[in-house]
Amino acid sequence: MLKHRKVIITGAASGIGKEIVRHCLHGSASVIACDINEPALRDLKRAMDDHDALHTYQLDVSKYEEVVKFFVYIEKEHYDIDGLVNNAGIYLAKNILDYQVDEIDKVLNINVKGFIYFSQMLGKKLFQSQRKGVIVNMSSVSGMEGSSDAIYGLSKAAILGLTKSCAMNFSPYIRVNAVAPTMVNTPMMDTIPDCRKEQYLSHQLIVTPVTPEDVADTVIFLLSDKSKHYTGATFDINNGGYLR
Repeated sequence: MLKHRKVIITGAASGIGKEIVRHCLHGSASVIACDINEPALRDLKRAMDDHDALHTYQLDVSKYEEVVKFFVYIEKEHYDIDGLVNNAGIYLAKNILDYQVDEIDKVLNINVKGFIYFSQMLGKKLFQSQRKGVIVNMSSVSGMEGSSDAIYGLSKAAILGLTKSCAMNFSPYIRVNAVAPTMVNTPMMDTIPDCRKEQYLSHQLIVTPVTPEDVADTVIFLLSDKSKHYTGATFDINNGGYLR
């Protein structure tokens, strides 16, 4: 399904990112997995049986200089890159009244600026050479319906705007879409207040929980040519929640 596709995945060492890596490899893509956690990247490599098509790279997506250095590496080692999954993100589970300035900066730097840096640099690389490519941005139901953590919610809403704008800016060469899952059983979910979990779940029409594998399935679809007519779209994987 993804044969000949070469994809950068950020936040790749755990949770949804790890499943996207697994699905990409199973779909015959080559993957450059990025994460800030180097030991977790080593564990990822082992978990994928040291797959020849998996390459790992440690960096902080919020550091512009590190992202520039990464794309120098990409140009040298993976010049034929044509896909990007912006997935790296953090959730502090705090009320806006309790946020400190450095915490606001941290969330926005990772959840928004990281997406901007990677999109800009891949966009320049593909657009200037008039090569086709795909970007998938990981948003959240919080970006569509609001969040008890206002800073996280606004960061994920910003990604929806970034997706639409990049779809216009990178046309006709690069398709750009977003995925906005409901709560998914990952370590991040442990920090969501129980009252908020119950509120999200009470709106859902399908009772089967959304898993990282389910989200990865949608990402694979968007990376593939099966989604060749989609750009600027948001795929809200939320079991039919918030229809009204």
